Amino acid sequence: MSHLKALKLASAVPVRSAADPAQRAREKMIAVLAEQKQMAEAKIAGQTFTPMHVVRKKNAEGVRVEVEMAKRVRQGWFTDANGKVFFSIRYAGKPIEFAKDKNAIEAGELSALPTIIETLIEAVRAGELDTQLTAAAAERGQMLRKPK
Repeated sequence: MSHLKALKLASAVPVRSAADPAQRAREKMIAVLAEQKQMAEAKIAGQTFTPMHVVRKKNAEGVRVEVEMAKRVRQGWFTDANGKVFFSIRYAGKPIEFAKDKNAIEAGELSALPTIIETLIEAVRAGELDTQLTAAAAERGQMLRKPK
């Protein structure tokens, strides 16, 4: 008797979590903004923020193992010559423009940054930055394609 006959066989297709490219872009941006918010809160509290991620490396025996390492995260805010704090978002290697020729948000001081980032997260969830995110991703895709 065959062992496969004892099993219940079916034809199934796995469901992708984010089949919609716009939804995938939103989820990526929300994750980045949440990380920026945690970094800003840690900076305000005077602590260091070191997020971790899993990396696969070969150990001394040559076997691939998963190792947790510190993740390199760039600070999304900067201070100008007058001491004002500004926050900007980069997606697909490009700064996102919120309006025509406006690519940063003036926070004033560092303590206002977490609320601004939370507002941005809500704007991304509502789809207010979809056109900018898809344009940046499309431009990045054109840059990565090989010329024919």
